[in-house]
Amino acid sequence: MPINLTAAAKELRKNSTDAERLLWRHLKAKQLDGLKFRRQEQIGSFIADFVCYERGIIVEADGGQHALEKEKDEERTQWLNSQGFTVLRFWNNEILTNIDGVMEVIRMQCQAVTTPLPGPLPLRGEGVKADLS
Repeated sequence: MPINLTAAAKELRKNSTDAERLLWRHLKAKQLDGLKFRRQEQIGSFIADFVCYERGIIVEADGGQHALEKEKDEERTQWLNSQGFTVLRFWNNEILTNIDGVMEVIRMQCQAVTTPLPGPLPLRGEGVKADLS
């Protein structure tokens, strides 16, 4: 059963890092090839920094704590890949010092993907109820 992480996602949006804010300025409002990105989006039991459902791309801005959480990040990435997503990870300092290069990598990956994923899954209690009998 999925966990509702809406409150946590809202808090993350309020307390974005400098790198996340910079990246969002370049991704929001369909600025990247007309593609819609969402930020701090719940996918399963995870919150993705940025996601484009149309292309199945997740963009993660990783700070220093991720150097210590490699195994956890790898498991998370594997699960997201199993759901059809491609995960792109960038270090915060890379985003802050080379935003043009980061955006080009994201653009190239979005152009390489041609099969869209469905939109976000409904949270528990939303959408059509299945007959489990």
